[in-house]
Amino acid sequence: MFPKKGKEFPKSIKRISPDEFAKSISTALREELGSSHIAAKTVMRWTGASERTAKNWLAGTCGPSGCHLILLARESDVIMATLLVLARRELNISALSLISLKAGLMYAVNAIDEAIDSSA
Repeated sequence: MFPKKGKEFPKSIKRISPDEFAKSISTALREELGSSHIAAKTVMRWTGASERTAKNWLAGTCGPSGCHLILLARESDVIMATLLVLARRELNISALSLISLKAGLMYAVNAIDEAIDSSA
């Protein structure tokens, strides 16, 4: 049952404002891609969003929502880490870093194997 006093729930959750969210995503995108025209094209390719939308995300005017946010997180470890910080799940960032490190090491091992095979 709800308490009889007042018309609002207690404010125990710190909400993230749309501006704070948009600025966080913008900062993460610019950290990874820069702020050039190529960055907007990359975001468009990752998400299927329009050029104007991608530029708005990069500028921090508005932030992605729904499936666009998921598509960005699939492509960008920086976006995924930003989402984890905003969700107060920072402990999961180390696991994400380890997965990324493993993928990089596997790529390096494959490149070394190919170089050895081609020189033999």
